[in-house]
Parts: sequence; C-alpha cells; structure tokens
Amino acid sequence: MRFLIVIPAHNEEDNLPFTLDSLQQQRYKDFKVVVSNDGSTDRTSEIIKKYTDNDSRFETVNLQKSAHQPGSKVVNAFKKGLETQSPDAFDIICKFDADIILSENYLETIEETFRNNPKYGLIGGLLYVEKDGEWVYEGNSNKNHVRGPMKAYRKECFQAMGGLRETLGWDNIDSILLENLGWKEIVLPELKVKLIKVKGADYTVKEFDYYGRYFYFLGLNRFLAYIASSKEAMKSKSIPFFFKIIKTYEDCRSKKLELKISKDEQRVINSQRWKALKKKWLGI
Repeated sequence: MRFLIVIPAHNEEDNLPFTLDSLQQQRYKDFKVVVSNDGSTDRTSEIIKKYTDNDSRFETVNLQKSAHQPGSKVVNAFKKGLETQSPDAFDIICKFDADIILSENYLETIEETFRNNPKYGLIGGLLYVEKDGEWVYEGNSNKNHVRGPMKAYRKECFQAMGGLRETLGWDNIDSILLENLGWKEIVLPELKVKLIKVKGADYTVKEFDYYGRYFYFLGLNRFLAYIASSKEAMKSKSIPFFFKIIKTYEDCRSKKLELKISKDEQRVINSQRWKALKKKWLGI
C-alpha cells in the first residue's frame, strides 16, 4: 500500500527537520510527502528545499499567509497539499503535523494493520510530550481516539466521509462520520509519537471562546453544548467560565455562522454524543 502524507507547516523551522528526518528513516519506503508551506516567514522554506532537492519523494506547495486560527487554517493547508496529487495513486492518506517524531517502524506498522483489517478506516499511535527530560503520554484525549497530528486514513474511508472539514472540531467530526459509515478508528498504543511543541501555543483565541466556538462548529445542540460546557467549567473549577463558554456558543447561534457539516451529519454527531453520554452516566 502506498502512502500520501500531507504536512501543513507554518513557521516550523525548529521542528520540521525532526519530522522529515523521521520519515526518511522509515523502514517502509513507499510514500510521498507534500509539505504545505502555509505562509511561513522564517526558514521553513529553506528547510523544505533541502529535502525536495535530494529526495524525489518530497514535494512542497507554497500558500499565502492567512490568519492563524485553530482547525480551519490547518485543514485548508492540508487540502491545498492534497490537491497537488492524484488520490488514485495512493492507498493511505495521512495528515501529519510538522512537529512530530515517528518511530522507524511507524508507516510499516500502519500499512500492515490496514492490509490485515479491511474495516479499519483510521489508524494512529499515541502522543507523547517531553517532561523533565522524559517522554510521557500526553493524556489530552482517550486512548481510543487518533489525535490530529497523526491521522492515517484508508483512502476509501477518507473519500466516503467527504474528506476533512475546515472547522474547529474537524478531528472529532471525522471519527464520528467514519464510524457512522461502518469504518473503525484504531489506536495502536505500541506506536509512540513524540510531539515536540505544545499545541495551541500560537493561537490567539481565548479559552472560553475556543470552547464555545468548538461546540457550535461541532454541530452540538443546546442541551449537549451546555453539558459539554459544564464539564469544562468543572475542570477549571469556575462557574463564570461556564457562562462565558455559553455566551460564545449562543453568539455563534444568533449569527448563524456557517457549519461545515450537513444537517444529516449534524444529527449523526448529536446522536453519537448522546449515546456516549448515556453510556458514561447511565450505563445504557
């Protein structure tokens, strides 16, 4: 099976070499890498050129600078890189971040798992971050969810769910949609992916605005959005935080901001979230 790996990169001169080196060191060699240079103003372009000049498997596309916002910008950069290739030439489509380090058996294990399990639609490892000189599990999500920095999709699954959505919550929307289509999302815990920098450090959105917008663009109805907001407020031990999230969510509703999911997909997402809620709290 052949991999197409698209890497959105914005001002990643300090991190990108680690990612690209780890790809060159893969035991599995049948892949193409497209680095989508998203308006970088540092030495990212020079770093990419070192790889594209010496390895035909590496290509790049240069994009115009735009506002750096969570979700929509990175997916747009991914899509621009994807558009430069013919999907028919590949079996596995990957969206990787520009600040991860993969073990040398990463692609080999992903390929073997896909090949042996026809119903698997999305596969990834677990994220680890450096703390006090050691690499420890990041722990920001459950261990059954493939995180955004390391998504590997079976091409048929990727196409069936209509690709990725340019919106906050895209890396949760994909999981729900592919499951609804009969595909499985699989995390391989033996594959440890090192994350070099902290996610969200360069975002300008305030935390309560982020959650309010996230719950809206995920397509949650009021009931589920309020429950999700209360959970975040409990984590922060702040009642005012709950009301700030809700205000942002309601502002988005009143403005009728465009969702990147259809009405049917919105119903699927709410149904899945409601089932998960009942299973967790009611045991049904």
